Amino acid sequence: MTTLRIEHPITDYATWRNAFEQAAPFREQAGVRSYRIQRPVDDPDYLMIDLDFDDVASAETLLSVLRDVIWASPEASPGLGGQPQARIAETVEAS
Repeated sequence: MTTLRIEHPITDYATWRNAFEQAAPFREQAGVRSYRIQRPVDDPDYLMIDLDFDDVASAETLLSVLRDVIWASPEASPGLGGQPQARIAETVEAS
């Protein structure tokens, strides 16, 4: 499994979550198999999102679109409170 991990601050969770939900068809089309949204227990204005894919190429394609289109326009990213950081990782072991 390949995971695209995205981390960023938010200005308002409800606003961000609404935008995330509206993007569900886009995520499905991009090949996202599942996702997890986490918040640090000491910082409710920060999110960590894991998007799982079958392959690296699909994760790279979505990351490119996010960087070049979505994150480049504040209007396209409601609730986003700062520049996202993202990495692609492959699972090498799980239990």
